[in-house]
Amino acid sequence: MSRPVFLVTAADLAPQALALLGDFEVIFAGKTPTDDDIVALCQHHDPVAIIVRYGRVSAAAMAAAPSLKVISKHGSGTDTIDKDTAAQRGIQVVAAAGANAAAVAEQALALLLACAKSVVHLNERMHAGHWDKATHKSVELEGRTVGLIGLGAIGMRFARMADAMGMRVLGFDPFAQNLPAYVQRVELEAIWREADAISLHCPLTRDNARMINAQTLALCKRGVMLVNTARGGLIDEPALLDAVRSGQVASVGLDSFAVEPMTAPHPFHGQAGFTLSPHIGGVTAEAYVKMGMTSVQNALGVLANHMVVVA
Repeated sequence: MSRPVFLVTAADLAPQALALLGDFEVIFAGKTPTDDDIVALCQHHDPVAIIVRYGRVSAAAMAAAPSLKVISKHGSGTDTIDKDTAAQRGIQVVAAAGANAAAVAEQALALLLACAKSVVHLNERMHAGHWDKATHKSVELEGRTVGLIGLGAIGMRFARMADAMGMRVLGFDPFAQNLPAYVQRVELEAIWREADAISLHCPLTRDNARMINAQTLALCKRGVMLVNTARGGLIDEPALLDAVRSGQVASVGLDSFAVEPMTAPHPFHGQAGFTLSPHIGGVTAEAYVKMGMTSVQNALGVLANHMVVVA
């Protein structure tokens, strides 16, 4: 009898995570699996579990895998999984929430500092032989207000960092409980009105898609800074570009985009005021291990409840 299959939508998984799967056959989908690749692998191998790193798990993929019991995200965002279809088919969707919290929060802070201190621009100027000390002024973050949208593991870690720098922290999250004293719970309107910087830390849902748009940006303070290490679909990208060009938004730090990999050429390329990174907030050696271990442990927990038989 053949061993049940774990399908990993990537070319690798942390060795520590693989060590937990000795009773299973592990199939890797490759570095950049397409929807069709994942469907074909499901048809061929009929996995009992899918570890999602890259690509999407669609209704077609689930239909091609009748033995599938669990889809486990190698990270926190599950928007690349058709959760409605999974629920209809009795397939549990789980996520490694918090496993990459330190890494992503640090990336968000790095992007905020890059925006406030013009790190990238000044680096380019210095390499070109300029010395802009007499003409440049950075933004001092102490005493400024940062608005956080999403107060999960990543948002709360970022909030602690911002508080340590002497920032006033506003937070919007209808599901967050037992907030520390340094996070002031507010509605979105207060964030648009009062924040000097906004950082996104929420999942992408039908309700909040393009929540950063022409209307909400117009409500913000002129010269607001924006950081997104969550999901690109939270932002109306053409509206953001217009707001940066007009000066309504002073600077932006983005680690996620509406279409990934980012298409080239892209309207953000070469645009002043944009600091960009290729969705690597959670890509550290430490987070790689933690996300791998947690995603596998989550999947095994679900399979244990289903009593999957291993030869």
